[in-house]
Amino acid sequence: MIAEVIVDLALNQTDKPFDYAIPKALESVVERGLRVVVPFGPRKLIGFIIALKATTDVEKIKPIDSIVDDSPVLTEELLKMGKWLARQTLCYEISAYQAMLPAAMKANYKKIIHVKDDKKLKTQFSELAFLFSTDKGVEWARLQKEHPECLKAIKTAIQADVLIEKQQVDQKQAIKTVKVMEPLYTGEELAKQFNLLGGQAKKQYAVVKYFIDHEISAALPLTELMATCQVSRATLQSLIEKKLFRSYDKEVYRDPFKQVSQPTSPLQLTEEQQRTLDPILQDVNEKRHRVHLVHGVTGSGKTEIYLQSIQQVLEQGKEAIVLVPEISLTPQMVERFRGRFGGEVAVLHSGLNRGEKHDEWRKIHRGEVRVVVGARSAVFAPFKNLGIIIIDEEHETSYKQEESPRYHAREVAIFRGEFHHCPVILGSATPSLESYARAQKGVYQLATLSERVNQKPMPPVTIVDMREELREGNRSMFSRELMEKLQERLDRGEQSVLFLNRRGYSTFIMCRDCGHVVTCPHCDISLTFHRKQNKVKCHYCGYEEVAPTLCPSCGSEHIRFFGSGTQKVEEALTTLLPEARVIRMDVDTTRKKGAHEQFLRAFGRGEADILLGTQMIAKGLDFEKVTLVGVLAADAMLHLPDFRSTEKTFQLLTQVGGRAGRHKLDGEVVIQSYMPDHYAVTLASEHDYLQFYQKEMFSRKRHNYPPFYYLSLVTVTHESFAKASDVATKIVSLLKRELSNQAILLGPVAPPIARIKDRYRCQCMIKYKNEPQLNRVLKEVLDHYQHAFSKEGLSITVDIDPYILM
Repeated sequence: MIAEVIVDLALNQTDKPFDYAIPKALESVVERGLRVVVPFGPRKLIGFIIALKATTDVEKIKPIDSIVDDSPVLTEELLKMGKWLARQTLCYEISAYQAMLPAAMKANYKKIIHVKDDKKLKTQFSELAFLFSTDKGVEWARLQKEHPECLKAIKTAIQADVLIEKQQVDQKQAIKTVKVMEPLYTGEELAKQFNLLGGQAKKQYAVVKYFIDHEISAALPLTELMATCQVSRATLQSLIEKKLFRSYDKEVYRDPFKQVSQPTSPLQLTEEQQRTLDPILQDVNEKRHRVHLVHGVTGSGKTEIYLQSIQQVLEQGKEAIVLVPEISLTPQMVERFRGRFGGEVAVLHSGLNRGEKHDEWRKIHRGEVRVVVGARSAVFAPFKNLGIIIIDEEHETSYKQEESPRYHAREVAIFRGEFHHCPVILGSATPSLESYARAQKGVYQLATLSERVNQKPMPPVTIVDMREELREGNRSMFSRELMEKLQERLDRGEQSVLFLNRRGYSTFIMCRDCGHVVTCPHCDISLTFHRKQNKVKCHYCGYEEVAPTLCPSCGSEHIRFFGSGTQKVEEALTTLLPEARVIRMDVDTTRKKGAHEQFLRAFGRGEADILLGTQMIAKGLDFEKVTLVGVLAADAMLHLPDFRSTEKTFQLLTQVGGRAGRHKLDGEVVIQSYMPDHYAVTLASEHDYLQFYQKEMFSRKRHNYPPFYYLSLVTVTHESFAKASDVATKIVSLLKRELSNQAILLGPVAPPIARIKDRYRCQCMIKYKNEPQLNRVLKEVLDHYQHAFSKEGLSITVDIDPYILM
């Protein structure tokens, strides 16, 4: 038998299956979707078996070395989807398969140096002999770390054929085990055997009695027994040596959500909710794939519709995937699903470490859970009998991956929905224009929830013109109205949420004498001041340095910190409202594992009066005492050179405003803006999505943007701008020749941030309606130019339906 294997090497030359012979001993266990170790040239690589066949046209083929998994890690569906994903996003097939697995399962390779000619080593390279005293070889990484002075001689010895370099596959996986002890006898038989062995030891008898009294026949962790029975490890070891118990390592899962959720029951639905749920349940029951767009205002009860849909799916013995944006994956959200479905729920998000993610994935793969709640990559959960896929906050741009494979979770969900003949639910208070346009055309089924479930009106919104504030002498970042309302909440013991989508202290530093702005030496972007560490940082490449006290250009002392980040706002709040307890939530304060959860729980317990944060506080938060939401710089995003900036502003303002007054207490929203008349701001304040949709669609149509046109973006990067520009120009010429006259080509041009990590960038944008040849042409561009210029350090990426244009 022959196996077709895609090897773990993301290169143009290896983007195809290679044939390997299956050894007789492995023929009975080999399946599609398994990972195997195979020889590839002088090294060993991990690969995926994607097909099995009886014969091959290749004359000499090597055999598979070994099998990595007990059962296939990729189902038939995921194998099919990998090929589809590679075609759709123009990525390597191996990249598509790797994206479907947790990081802990990705292959690790070690370079090992072995002795090839022991005699020559001792005579010609005697200074190296002490390093290679064993037959096992020595890791290159260890040699680099412990003996850097020997590296040059080692390389010479390799070239002289005295030493040989081999690559080894490290298959260790992050599986956690605990030492357990299991009785070999049960009940009275255990006591009888203990007595036959002259059972006098009181401590040992305490352990035996514990198993008998509690009728335990299963294995228990040694640490648990030592604590419960108050005995030492030596006591337990004696019982094992007496052959009354056996001890072994048992695999256990790490549980990142140890707290037990309170069980909840389905809620009574409103008429609107029931009208929305009925067609979804009909599709579930009839095994029909349709996409449902649920457009519901904040607080309209979308989550309860998700929960009751899933309940129906589980009753049919099927499984469910719920995708939630990373920043919305709050403990509150997880608890709602765990409260309803208990241990049936696995959770996947970036806050988990590698081992925890691997454990959650294995629960799914083994069929131990039937519901997955997770961020973007959870769309690849290896379920075999999906009954529904739900995407909450479907408009969120974080559902689009920015690295290869550049997929959108919505498109992957629809592919899986078609495969399993199950419905896909897209939910949002502010649907993306693309999704709403598809619903208007009848491609998606549209359902509208126009009222909050508790019949409370949407909170009133006040727009404050910050230009007027400045004219009237208020130079503070807080308007007088917002300060008054914050003070009122403090006096009444209520809570407030303040939103600013800029972290750090100041957004840039400028010299008032010469105008010099402190920029990153590796990127064309200004550095952000972080006061606590007294450092300026680049939010693109991570570069940081001590904040200057003198101008680096002219030496002047007149350095000025411009703009306001969350740190500066926090400092101003402590000055203006010294009695207020403030929690600041941004990327800087939530780096530590569990910090996000701790802050929200503390706020929920009333340990702070004001929650200040970036976009991570805009969604998914639901606190009874929050009656005021303040947006400090509503128009910050409107100035970005991105055709979606208006849409993102409207969505963010609507979402943030939805955090106020969701329970018994009335809420209100204050939006501060220097562009108070912009329709993104005014229509968000009126909660008028339809009017916004119509206005924005008019603008998109006029400028040939989605959903009227599709977009593709080609980005060329190199250390030399001239080289990047030259290749980009050649690519544009090729595209003009190959594509139809209906395609609109823009560029090549340098994007707003022309250099990142010392690499210059040049972009070409393609707008098109129907270009059957586009994927073929773009694949040819990648194949030809990547191959021709890769040795010169040139890189080309193609992004189909790009979400980041900066």
